[in-house]
Amino acid sequence: MTNNTLKRVAKATLAAAALVAVASAAQAEEELNLYNWGDYINPQVLAKFTEETGIKVNLDTYGSNEEMLAKIQAGATGYDIVFPSVHMHDIMFQLGLLEKTDIGSDPAFKNIDPQFIRAKTDPDAEYCLPYAWGTVGIVYNKKKVAEMTGWEDLFALADKGEKIILLDDLRETIGIGHIMNGTSVNSTDEAEIKAAADYILERKKNVTAFTYDSIPLVQSGDVAAAHWYVGANIFVQQAPDVLAYVIPKEGATMYQEDICVLASAPNKDNAKKFLQFYLQPEIAALNVQQQLNGTPNLPARELLPPEIANNESIYPPQDVMEKLQIFVDLGRDLQLYNSEWTRIKTAQ
Repeated sequence: MTNNTLKRVAKATLAAAALVAVASAAQAEEELNLYNWGDYINPQVLAKFTEETGIKVNLDTYGSNEEMLAKIQAGATGYDIVFPSVHMHDIMFQLGLLEKTDIGSDPAFKNIDPQFIRAKTDPDAEYCLPYAWGTVGIVYNKKKVAEMTGWEDLFALADKGEKIILLDDLRETIGIGHIMNGTSVNSTDEAEIKAAADYILERKKNVTAFTYDSIPLVQSGDVAAAHWYVGANIFVQQAPDVLAYVIPKEGATMYQEDICVLASAPNKDNAKKFLQFYLQPEIAALNVQQQLNGTPNLPARELLPPEIANNESIYPPQDVMEKLQIFVDLGRDLQLYNSEWTRIKTAQ
């Protein structure tokens, strides 16, 4: 083989290697990495996104806002999109963790009900897209209790010797005390927070556990009722003769998660495409049909089957909505809740 031939082979090899590198880079760009609450998105939504765009979606999950934030702050790389609750949206903005997307300027953003643009740091939805909302109430076993209307019924049930569960969540559980005392779940008054914690402490002896893993126990009847999310309707739908979900008459909390792109996202363009994709009413409706929670997408509601659209435990009437409270970022005052939660959890 001559020197010229060797040179031509070498050039061809380098060119081929360059093409492979470009192709690999292009392939890497055609990915999207979601970090979401466990089972909090319909797999069909992700499949349709891949079908429409050719972008492969990878999904990793977390169990709480705090877990997600800690992982991101610890330097976890590779995630493009997270789904923080509104107060965590504000916290992550203040920490400089979010990418500006200008999703609020997208023509299809007109589909979003303005009341769900809740983050104080993002009043024009320049960063994140409202994703889903719902209530936190009580799921109960109808074979153990005929009817339940609120928190008073829940604790009365426990007084009679039935097992009940509360969420392992300081703000949600102390929040019950606030609701029953007539104070705000966002109170920063030390006396009010202590009184709310005292409400739970006085009833702790009748609480079987503080946990998120309640549904199997309520389904089996091992536990009569549990403090849980509106997503319990998924299980109610599967066994309507056994389970029911109720929004407490005294009031309750509501949650809302937003879709946010991380400033560290390796696939920012693909992430923005996903936000635009999720603005489609039929996509938001598809997610609701599997998740059974609320959507901020107004046209999507018109696409829902009547058994979901008319279910008042999913879409409550206005008088019930007015009794719902949503958490805000308390900053350093959260320590007041941490201290009371430690007191609740360690009390004998």
